[in-house]
Formats: sequence, structure tokens, C-alpha cells
Amino acid sequence: MILVVNGPNLNLLGERKPELYGDRGLDYVEEALAELAEELGVELKFFQSNHEGELIDFLHEHRKTASGVLINPGALTHYSYSLRDALEAVELPVVEVHISDIEDREDFRSKSVVEPIAMEQIAGQGLDGYQIGLRKLLKYQGGE
Repeated sequence: MILVVNGPNLNLLGERKPELYGDRGLDYVEEALAELAEELGVELKFFQSNHEGELIDFLHEHRKTASGVLINPGALTHYSYSLRDALEAVELPVVEVHISDIEDREDFRSKSVVEPIAMEQIAGQGLDGYQIGLRKLLKYQGGE
């Protein structure tokens, strides 16, 4: 089972800055990923929260049944050492996804504290980045 984790404000996809993040919501992302997962024969468990501790609790809760994490930490990308530590502590392969290219945005967005512990970072591919990230994660695990 792959954990698909979305951080703060990603529940507003399709509404918040559509010129940057697109006009489709998180439900679209989850439906597209579920379709791909079925095709690839993998189970996904989706979770989104605007609360850092809830994200960490979710990772801890599922650490023994999951085989990997596909995560868009949102703004927590840039400063959440506790989320980074949780991702490292669960000892699962991690692929980090960002809809926009964080290196081409404001200075504070250019650094990810998650990237050093992720096997890969997918950024600037729009909502397709989630599917790219899932395929990379499965390839890393030898499943695709």
C-alpha cells in the first residue's frame, strides 16, 4: 500500500491560484491516481490535512502496512523538520511532489527540507506530477 499524503491548503486545489496550480481539485488528483493504481495493481491510501501533527500521526499509524509514501507537503516543505523527521523515521521510500516548480518561485520556497530524505522530487509537472511520482516510487520498489 502506498500512502498518498497532501499537506496544508491542498484541499483548495482548483480554487486557490488556478493560474499556478490548475483548475482541478484534489478529488481529480485522487481519482486519476486511483485509476493508475488499479492499472498497476497497487493499493493507495489517501490523506490530506492542514495540520502538521495529523500528517505525522497518519504516517506513524500506517508505517508498518505501507510500502512507500507519495507526498506533497505544501508549505511544510520549506520548514517542517518534524514532518521530515517523521518521513525519515517511518523508514519508507518517499517521493516528494510539487505542482509548481518550487525553484522558480519565491526564495523561501526554493528549499525543501524533505528533499534530502526523498528518493526523488517531482516539481513543476502540474497535477501530472502525482502520477509521475507514483510510477517513480513503484519503479524504485521494482514494481513497474
